[in-house]
Amino acid sequence: MNDPAPNAPSQPPAGRAWPPVAIPGRPASPQVTEGQRALEEIREHLRRYVVLPGEETFTAVTLWVAATHLQKAWQHAPRLAVVGPAKRCGKSRLLDVITESVHDPLITVNASAAAIYRSITEDPPTLLVDEADTLFGSSKVAEKNEELRGLLNAGHQRNRPTLRVSGPNHEVTKHPTFAMAALAGIGDLPDTIMDRSVVIRMRRRRPGEKVAEFRTFRDTPALHAVRDQLAHWLDPLHAKAMEMTPAMPVQDRAADTWQPLVAVADLAGGPWPDLARTACQVMTEREAANEQDNGSLGIRLLADIRHAFTTEGNPPALRTSRLLDILNQDAETPWPEYTVNGLTPRGLQILLKEYGISSAVRRFHGNVQARGYARLDFADSWARYCPEPAPGAPIGAEASIGTEAAVGAEAAAATGAPAGT
Repeated sequence: MNDPAPNAPSQPPAGRAWPPVAIPGRPASPQVTEGQRALEEIREHLRRYVVLPGEETFTAVTLWVAATHLQKAWQHAPRLAVVGPAKRCGKSRLLDVITESVHDPLITVNASAAAIYRSITEDPPTLLVDEADTLFGSSKVAEKNEELRGLLNAGHQRNRPTLRVSGPNHEVTKHPTFAMAALAGIGDLPDTIMDRSVVIRMRRRRPGEKVAEFRTFRDTPALHAVRDQLAHWLDPLHAKAMEMTPAMPVQDRAADTWQPLVAVADLAGGPWPDLARTACQVMTEREAANEQDNGSLGIRLLADIRHAFTTEGNPPALRTSRLLDILNQDAETPWPEYTVNGLTPRGLQILLKEYGISSAVRRFHGNVQARGYARLDFADSWARYCPEPAPGAPIGAEASIGTEAAVGAEAAAATGAPAGT
């Protein structure tokens, strides 16, 4: 009798359990369920073709792929943000493997938002966007793709349809937006998308790190076999998945995003529930630390303006023109390339508006009047968003208290009031 084709999908034995499977570096469990086997095979395919930055990311991508096969059961549709600092970090390769493993993949390269709206049904596809930096990489390009960004934001949560007028009678029609999506590109995606994403930060392989080449005709049959295995396991569990409220190690938006992945892990059992919650906690904490370190653009601007005041000897106010000169001459900041002409007075005004800070006509040295910013106006925002520890202050909560006290003292000095009033 001929052996079965190596890429042919196998069926689980009676009782929906598989025979023991050997995972490199780990002892084989006495019995591996259908779900555990499917997840382990997806994870091993990922290891074959890509290098990811840590075991928790292999867990996250594996569970995200599996979760696409139960999209109709979820309240939220997590995005998978595959980002890297440069080319050749493996982003597209990871997307290749994901594409052949997820439920009903829909490639959206250069697709219009209208076309995507009409492709999403009550049984949603899985949206896949490569080279997302060409859509959101600059403020000018992002403005042209604002409708697509709105779709990606709205589609994170169920029952957020878009309304369109169509037909000769100008009838209002609802188009569903709910669908899981993976986006790959150089640099971070817009903050609103990153906040709804499981973030995979890719990096270039070191010398000696080897992966297999991916060839579509040769390698997709094995991925399709695992895809079918995932569907065979998860399809009957739709009703059960809808009723699940798994315990989460995080809260708020992060919990919404990670809940489908943790639910899939709980359905699989074995080591997966612990692996999922560990990945969730580690990766969300890492992104929170990254956000705190790098800050949003506005927070980065606040910190750079504080540095500008310090460079000038902490005067009571700085002319707008002088402040922009300092910001735009620092090549280590994003401001020289913020627009063709760097950061402009209008751009500065817009970025500071959300903090309640604005310029005004002020009197400067030599009795010259010009528009500028008062240092005192930044004191509250500096204390809230980018506190700077006082010299010799302890690290942690005491440091924050000391910093706020220092800022309060500086503010009092600027107004001539005694400290503490």
